[in-house]
Amino acid sequence: MRRLTCLTSFAALAFLAGCMESATLPESAGIGPNPRLPPPNATLIPTVNIAPAQGWPNGASPKPAPGLAVEAFASGLNHPRWLYVLPNGDVLVAESNRPANAKGARSGIAGWIMKKVMKAAGAGVPSANRITLLRDADGNGVPEVRTAFLQNLNSPFGMALVGGTLYVANTDAVVKFPYKTGATRITEPGVKVADLPAGEINHHWTKNIIASREGTKLYATVGSNSNVGEVGMENEVNRAAILEIDLAKGTTRLFASGLRNPNGLAWHPQTGELWTTVNERDEIGSDLVPDYMTTVKDGGFYGWPYSYFGQNVDTRPQPPRPDLVAKAIVPDYALGAHTASFGIAFYQGNALPKQYTGGAFVAQHGSWNRKPHSGYKVIYVPFDKGKPSGPAADVLTGFLSDDGKALGRPIGIEIDKTGALLVSDDVGNVVWRVTAAKP
Repeated sequence: MRRLTCLTSFAALAFLAGCMESATLPESAGIGPNPRLPPPNATLIPTVNIAPAQGWPNGASPKPAPGLAVEAFASGLNHPRWLYVLPNGDVLVAESNRPANAKGARSGIAGWIMKKVMKAAGAGVPSANRITLLRDADGNGVPEVRTAFLQNLNSPFGMALVGGTLYVANTDAVVKFPYKTGATRITEPGVKVADLPAGEINHHWTKNIIASREGTKLYATVGSNSNVGEVGMENEVNRAAILEIDLAKGTTRLFASGLRNPNGLAWHPQTGELWTTVNERDEIGSDLVPDYMTTVKDGGFYGWPYSYFGQNVDTRPQPPRPDLVAKAIVPDYALGAHTASFGIAFYQGNALPKQYTGGAFVAQHGSWNRKPHSGYKVIYVPFDKGKPSGPAADVLTGFLSDDGKALGRPIGIEIDKTGALLVSDDVGNVVWRVTAAKP
């Protein structure tokens, strides 16, 4: 009976996918500082086009761009989501997933579809609630040490070290732990620093953090509780936002808002500006709305849920807010519709080919609601004078099989102590390491 139910579920999803609208523009039309934004195409049945999670066959790996090579840095992980490199070179991997008690924003048939979609896409596994440490002391790409660094967390995601304190963003709070250089395990209990919006719905559960340059503040991403406010804006307080946490005072304030689901955070190495990647809204067609990366302005409003990419009005949220639409900031650079762009890292090393210096690597987790699929790759966006300066280039591809299954899904990005690029893959359960190809 269980197998029959499962087959029936997938048959229903396949039938729904066959009824959906399709993109009229190529994925590239939604990438760049001035993406093409066709009229909304809201359909009775939302587009559902999953890439069922399959995992990597033995010996298989993503395809690097010319001049690059890729190898597995660590495999056999449990849904590795986010990465953080400590000053001594140790790599922390947050093995995590949605908390078991999160209900999600959708109910009824929409909620049923969403649960089936997420399970098929590889996001239905229980959360390991663990941070694993990987130590590659000689920098040869093979960790000699692998330990359970922190356990019994609550859907952890972002990490940040300030002095001798390691901060971890659980789904409901930022907690801190004492850290000593070289430690391979922390057993002391965490101390709560600040609450983060969670609650029963907790639609976008991932919470990322980054420390200010001075180490006095943390900036935390909090995604929306819904697609476009359909659960009521009273359930969106301090959500679809980046929060600023003052570590000395223990206070939290709204830093920037209207960001539907911000995830990646990075300081630009020259300008010192904070950049974030944002997953935009769904259910108005395969061509809308492009995800994006942008500078984050103190007090800035970026449109959600009332408009997108500036003053393009979304008529679904009621009542409308023309006052907020009027001040919505246009994002700096679109990353393609439904690409689910997460990790971002600016590259200042010299271990990779010269064309990758100065710009940003972005991990695109991949679409589940666009026909055809989008994302499922790592891209590079060149920068000049603190701004994107050219078209995005593919860095790591091949995460989709020829028949549309997900061999992997890239999500987190970090630069290791040698200048190699690390990419977490939560479907393949691998952390990949990208280096310059040998002559």
